[in-house]
Amino acid sequence: MIDVEVGTTLVRRLLRERNRVSAAVFPAECAHLAEACREMAERFLRGGRLLAFGRRHYLTDAQHVSVEFVHPVIVGKRALPALDLSAAFEAWVPSVARPDDIAMGFGPPGGDPAVASTLEAAGRAGVQTFGFTPSVADYSLASPTDDPFVHQEIVEVLYHTLWETVHVFFEHRERGHDAGAAAFLYPFLGEQKQDTRNLVSDVAASIRLKAEDDERLRDEVGANEAPRVLQAAEIIAERLEAGGTVLLFGNGGSATDANDWALDFAVPVKPFRPARAVSLAMEPANLSAIANDIGQDAIFLRQLIAQARPGDVAIAISTSGGSANVIAALEEARKRGLATVALLGCEGGEIVRRGLADVSLVVRSDYIPRIQEVQASIYHVIVEVVGHLRP
Repeated sequence: MIDVEVGTTLVRRLLRERNRVSAAVFPAECAHLAEACREMAERFLRGGRLLAFGRRHYLTDAQHVSVEFVHPVIVGKRALPALDLSAAFEAWVPSVARPDDIAMGFGPPGGDPAVASTLEAAGRAGVQTFGFTPSVADYSLASPTDDPFVHQEIVEVLYHTLWETVHVFFEHRERGHDAGAAAFLYPFLGEQKQDTRNLVSDVAASIRLKAEDDERLRDEVGANEAPRVLQAAEIIAERLEAGGTVLLFGNGGSATDANDWALDFAVPVKPFRPARAVSLAMEPANLSAIANDIGQDAIFLRQLIAQARPGDVAIAISTSGGSANVIAALEEARKRGLATVALLGCEGGEIVRRGLADVSLVVRSDYIPRIQEVQASIYHVIVEVVGHLRP
């Protein structure tokens, strides 16, 4: 256990550090990101694809950016071709890349030679390259911090803003198709071609505002949620010390966050003791088999029945707090005597209304990218605090 005042002060200090880095990065990077995003839009319109990859913890960023582009959460926006090639990226990227493609490589603040060399090879083939780790790329981020957690959070904001703002450029480009009565849903299909160069400054300003929203939300979490963040960390640490396992689950981008959080516990990137942690969102064979044979609502429930023991902790990640498969797993976890923690957005949804978690941590926003970005800060802070509690 840790003194409440000491613990909440630690939580708030860690959140403020993220805002300090964010406030330094985005004013300097937003114009470069906007110009790179304009080029991305041109490549997508020519039939290009996003090829994402990374190793270890950073493969979860490749998973996350891929699902965001393929399955946009903004109503009426276009699904864009994206692939996570992390499993064998050094051979896979060169074998499938085409000149109009876009490659994103993810890695730690100090760099990853395999990611860097793959980006360089892709660049020589005419691919637009993004190096979210030190590398030679068309857009390369010189990491603003040595902290791997903060680095990863800043990178998530970067690729979310690219995904969000690429659609702005689509809406001003010709596609040569008549969308008919559905044109209001697909403004990027309009036939009037417009010059997008004058949009870059507006997009840059929008990117900066998005980062400022995150900074405001982190401040709100520090002010309002710090005691519950500490409480969640104490529950997790207590269960781990007693031999329990952390079981994490979520859908879409939240699934990739569950994967990352599990890796942060089990394969620490900081000098913390490894902890038993499993993501129920990690194995596509399990997920697809259960969804096909039983139904989507059982994809986490079925695995939890197989995996859980009474001394474990179930952690649900949801931006809405209303996903039926997440709720079903939490209900089962409580029946089985597990401790339950929920990382939520909006007002917490059904999970908060029904009191399905021992501790609910809510990012009070209704915009999914901002919720996920601040949720990443929260779970990284929890990992830090658990590390302090388990020296």
